[in-house]
Amino acid sequence: MYVEVMDEEWLYSEEQVRSLLEWMRGHAGANRSVHPFMRIVAEQALRPGEARALRVSDVVLPEGDLGKLTVRHKGVAREIPLQPQAVEFLRGWISEAGLREDDLLFPGRRGGALSGSVCKRVWEQAQEAVLPRDELYWWRLGEPISILRESCLVKWLRMGISSFTVAEWAGVTPNWLGLRYQHCFRTEKVEIDWDRLAEVLALPDVSGS
Repeated sequence: MYVEVMDEEWLYSEEQVRSLLEWMRGHAGANRSVHPFMRIVAEQALRPGEARALRVSDVVLPEGDLGKLTVRHKGVAREIPLQPQAVEFLRGWISEAGLREDDLLFPGRRGGALSGSVCKRVWEQAQEAVLPRDELYWWRLGEPISILRESCLVKWLRMGISSFTVAEWAGVTPNWLGLRYQHCFRTEKVEIDWDRLAEVLALPDVSGS
């Protein structure tokens, strides 16, 4: 199985993601679904297409407690936990937008699916406005929206969440995570007790038998 490696330098930091989302919150104009859509992609590591297909009925939002988000990809459903702050945000968004149970969670201006081209345009404008224009970052301006999902997955792995759990939430396999984000699984900084390891792995001495 071939999986393209995602180097650490391609990903966005938490601060960059916050800045991008904040810019979009204030500059989406009449496309008011764009910011909440982007925030959920970034915080729940969703594929953009998965987020556009969500309906209000796909979220469980108990007050002051963990919620639940049900996502479907290629006919397979998976559940992702929602932290209380995400629950509060979505409750506020649903109320503000006047959404009903069967409505799309992030509808377009006329109630249909949120336009991918609109999201892309706002996203590109945010990158242009927020990311520094120097030799370290200029080449990253064309990154697609899915980089928000990638950055979230790596954040989860760095937090120490099991790769099996991250894989379940993301709708991928642990093997895919290991191949895609190899820098999260490197052991250069791990101190290995080589003497102890040699002792554990040594074959039993049978010379006296």
